[in-house]
This record gives sequence, structure tokens and C-alpha cells, in this order.
Amino acid sequence: MIDKEISEVRRHLRRDRSAITHLFGCYVNDAREIVTEFRQSVSLMPENESDKFFAMLRKVLSGTVGKNLIDITFQTAQVADSPEHKLLMQLRDSRLEDEEVRTSFYQKVIESVTLEGSFVIVAGCDSYDVPFKGKDGSSHGDQSEEVYRFLVCAVCPVKQTKSSLHYVSEEKLFRDGAVNSVMGAPALGFLFPAFDDRATNIYNALYYTHDTQNAQEEFINAIFHTPAPLPAQEQKKTFEALLTTCLGDECSMEVVQTVHDRLCQRMELHKESKDPQTLMITKEDVKDVLGECGISQEHIAKFSVDYDEAFGFEAELHPSNIIDSKHFEVKTPDVVIRVDPTRTELVETRIIGGVKYILIQADENVEVNGVNISIRPELAQIP
Repeated sequence: MIDKEISEVRRHLRRDRSAITHLFGCYVNDAREIVTEFRQSVSLMPENESDKFFAMLRKVLSGTVGKNLIDITFQTAQVADSPEHKLLMQLRDSRLEDEEVRTSFYQKVIESVTLEGSFVIVAGCDSYDVPFKGKDGSSHGDQSEEVYRFLVCAVCPVKQTKSSLHYVSEEKLFRDGAVNSVMGAPALGFLFPAFDDRATNIYNALYYTHDTQNAQEEFINAIFHTPAPLPAQEQKKTFEALLTTCLGDECSMEVVQTVHDRLCQRMELHKESKDPQTLMITKEDVKDVLGECGISQEHIAKFSVDYDEAFGFEAELHPSNIIDSKHFEVKTPDVVIRVDPTRTELVETRIIGGVKYILIQADENVEVNGVNISIRPELAQIP
């Protein structure tokens, strides 16, 4: 799913727009026991209460695509006949009204999710009469060729508030308040099926994780039975390790600068083009940059093989997952240099008199511990 499609579904998930009639869920304690199950009518809830529930469901459709929001793809065989896909379809088609199916789903979540303490599972089934859009992008709300029926689920941690003094207006005094159990923002969740090309796609789901360093592999395997993608932080570390191990002594600062600069340029051009499709980087894209840097074919071939082993055959990556476009850092055991990513050309490596140096252009405004200093010409000459 792309940002525009995610935003379209998110805008629909509001009390006054949604077709969700009931919200279902259960409260699970820290011993992984169901304390209570609930089936709450949206129409009978106070508005402020239902608004908070819908806000939690919308949160499952927020964040960065590729980091917080991850596309899950089912194999054709899974869609044809598999217990995990069948369970999701039954949940959606029954609008969560089938108690046996619902209980089976709750147990899968409880057994696989890794959260400390107690938590709540909240789910709802919705249907969206997708407005027709003309070639000029104009929307025709009275025309529709698609009804998108979907299941959205959020898993939210529950935290215990501390006892505190609060004002009791009737007594005009401050009294000690009770400890309360408060539902937090979703830690994870999903949307099924996906909304691709503004239509239902039962071959995909959209998975949400608040913690981009923890993909909740057991949960993904239990609910979708697909390999869990590497968390964004792990993708970055893996990509950096590939450059180090595959390029060997050809992995220079200039090469790393060029890879970083080219990917940043791709991201900026994509942003300027306002292309609704998510920008993805392929193995061939990186190989082209390495070739541009003069890397030997032997090292490029090793990168190609190791890339497939690390990320999957011909995997596409979000560039923001493998580089940090807002930071560029040079680090030694004793010194850390942070450079404006748009000015990486100011830093270079040099060997002078057999000693390796990192050189930084410093023509103006040089500060040391907040003090403006001058670089004396007679001391700055390189022999």
C-alpha cells in the first residue's frame, strides 16, 4: 500500500464516517489470561469514548511506510488454502460476530505477542464504499465501483497509573486517588486485506509496529505465517555490513559518500516529483553506484550474492531504511565528526608522511568548545 491509499482508509476510520457498528476485544493480564471480553456498540458509546477507540484504530495506519508500516504478502497457496489466511477471512466475513473464530484469533495473539504486562486487543470490521475518481483526480462520492470490506486490529499495552492527590470539588479538598488501568497507544496491529490501487487485495495485509527495532516475529508468524522482514534498524546495519565485508579494501570514504549522496538524491527527486508510488531501491541500483565508484567486478559480484542472502532474492528496500538522509558521521575510536549530509565533500581522507588523516575544510566560522578560533597560516601548512 502507498501513502495515499493508507491515508484514504485512515480518513474513513472515524465515528461519523465508519460503518463499524461494534468494537470487539479482550483484556489480557500479565499472566496471559483473558480477564474479560467485550462487544461494545459504537452507537451506544459516549462520543468522546468512541472517538478515542477510533483514534487507536487510526494509529495502526500511521507512521512511515517500510518502517512502522510493513507490507505482508501471502503466497498463492496460502490464499487458496491455509489456516492463517482462512482465519483472517472468517474474521472479516463474519464481521467478528463468530465467537469461536474470535476466540481462536485472541489465543493466537496472546500466545505470540511479546509485550510486558497486560494489554488489550481491539478489533473492528468496516466497509468503505470507495468513491470513483476520474482521470483528473476528481472524486465522485455518488459513484462507486468497489466496496472495500476490511478488518483492523490494534494491540495496546495497559499501564497502571500511580496513586496521586486529586481535587474533589464537593469537598473542596485534595484526596488520594485510586490506581487506574490506562490503555496506551497501539504497540502493534494490522489491516486486512490490503487496499491496493484503491481496491481489495486479499493477497496482502498491512502490518503496524510502533517499535521499529522489534518486528514481533512470533506475532507475524502466528497471524500471517510469513517470514518477518528485518526491522528498519537491522536493515541499515546489514546494509552497512555488506559494504564493509563485500568491498574489502575498496570500501573508501569516497565510496560511502557517493552511495549516501546518490540515494539521498533519489529520495529528493522522488519527493519533488510527488510520485504517489513508494520509492524503493533495488540491488541493481546499488550495483550501478558501486560501478560508478570504480569498484571491481569481483567485489560487486560478492555484494550481489550477499545482498540476496541477507535481504532475500531481488528484494527491494526503502532507502530511508538503509541510510540516514539527515545525518552523515565519520567515527574513529576517539573522535566523532558529524557533517551536513549536503556537504559531505568537505571531508576527505589523506595519507601524509605515512600517517592516515581525516581532513575537513574549515574556511570560516570554526568553533572549539563554543569559542571562535582562528587557524594560523604558519601552523596549517602541510609539509
